[in-house]
Amino acid sequence: MNNRQDKILFWGCFIAIITTAYAFVSRIILCGGQFVTDFGLDKVTAGELIGAGIWPFGVSIIIFSLFIDRIGYKTAMIFSFVCYLTYTIMAFSAYGTIHGLTGAELLIAQKKGYQLLYWGSIILGLGNGTVESYANPIVATLFSKEKIKWLNRLHAGWPAGLVAGGLCTIALANNSDWRINLGLILIPAITFFAILVGLVFPKSEREQAGVSYAAMLKELGAFGAFVGFGLVFAQVGQVFGWSQTLVWILTGIVVLAFAVITKSFGRGFLMMLIVIMVPLAITELGTDGWISSLMETPMKAAGHNAAWVLVYTSAVMVVLRFLAGPIVHKLSPLGVLVGGSTLAVVGLTALSKTSSSGMIVIFAAATLYACGKSFFWPTMLGLTSEQCPKGGALTLNAMGGIGMLAVGIIGAPFIGFLQESTSTDTLKAQNPAVYQSVTVEKQYLLGSYQAIDPVKAATVTDAAGTSSLGAANLAGQFGALARIAMFPGFALICFIGLFLYFKSKGGYKAVHLDHHQ
Repeated sequence: MNNRQDKILFWGCFIAIITTAYAFVSRIILCGGQFVTDFGLDKVTAGELIGAGIWPFGVSIIIFSLFIDRIGYKTAMIFSFVCYLTYTIMAFSAYGTIHGLTGAELLIAQKKGYQLLYWGSIILGLGNGTVESYANPIVATLFSKEKIKWLNRLHAGWPAGLVAGGLCTIALANNSDWRINLGLILIPAITFFAILVGLVFPKSEREQAGVSYAAMLKELGAFGAFVGFGLVFAQVGQVFGWSQTLVWILTGIVVLAFAVITKSFGRGFLMMLIVIMVPLAITELGTDGWISSLMETPMKAAGHNAAWVLVYTSAVMVVLRFLAGPIVHKLSPLGVLVGGSTLAVVGLTALSKTSSSGMIVIFAAATLYACGKSFFWPTMLGLTSEQCPKGGALTLNAMGGIGMLAVGIIGAPFIGFLQESTSTDTLKAQNPAVYQSVTVEKQYLLGSYQAIDPVKAATVTDAAGTSSLGAANLAGQFGALARIAMFPGFALICFIGLFLYFKSKGGYKAVHLDHHQ
């Protein structure tokens, strides 16, 4: 550590990251269970409630990064704490609105309670994104000579929060008062606020080096603006029902502004990292979002909660991210990413073969997957900051925002598509008659697909038909895991290319700013 102040700042930011992860996982699990029952939600409405806590996360990371250096990191930290406090109050109010009511009064109260949860979740998402927007550049500034090591340690807070949230949710699974589960978020929230509120926050590395705001924008360039703000407008447009034309117009205005102001298409290396970040984010966060449901069949057969797979892989990530320093020093950042991508491909492929396996085999495959994905997110942020330091908070946080938005807009729906397409292909091959009777055509962002309609599937009662449907659903779950491996597979090819490029230049070297630049 640089000094005692830096140490305290780091741990405050670490606990703030834990808070974001706890908020993420506790809501996801409740939206699939008790929220549905208590507020009378159908799957579409439950999905909207899940999205309300996710899309503001990615949007606020990018938007805040444009002006966070102006308002200061402490102001952003205080805002994030206020968001957590407001969310908790609104969630508690939602519970109080419906508690003890029945009949017509309950139906009216459910609508009011849902609105409190929905808007509270949006506020929560804004708070989560704000944490990322200040925590990343603070740590990159404090430890400018060892960014990748300390960003990995910082982001050990994310899997640590998933572990805490998963364990609390499993422990409270039979407790109908979900205020306890959600209210526990105040423990890390109050802790990081108490640690950080009295401290002096550093100016960003970019500001200390005298790099101008315009130079920061130039690092991102028109290409980065197109991807980052294009995803922002696409996400907000989905939520509020904007036309595709309006989304393209707004994106075009921002890209044109960046092009005129910066006269730059963007750094070539940064453009490459942006392209790679999308499949890497889907590999980690997209799979994490689905892993409990994907592993439900074998875990339930073994008598265990499927959430244990997520808890276990997250615990492995905590340990490995804290050990990242010597590993990165030994292998280089790109060497670590090459190895991680390889392990992720092998691990996901192995998990896809565990549909009828025992616990030992399942957790052995999960270990490979966990080891593979552990270094993805923080090492990509570190690469961005080490190779494009003039981009400051903007390029660093834009990378995280692009990853988060890509998961929500592209990754999660695409993983769902992989499941449905594998299931329907399997059913069509095994039982064409049942396939014709239960499938419907649906649309999503990337086109049309055939899906098994659960209402129609429930009308199939003969043994052959139900057996075919069960086999198709199982094939969809585990076939999806095998096909998700193409994402780290693509990243692996890119990382090998970058590794060879730096090797031809004499090896990987970080770019450091000084006060004369």
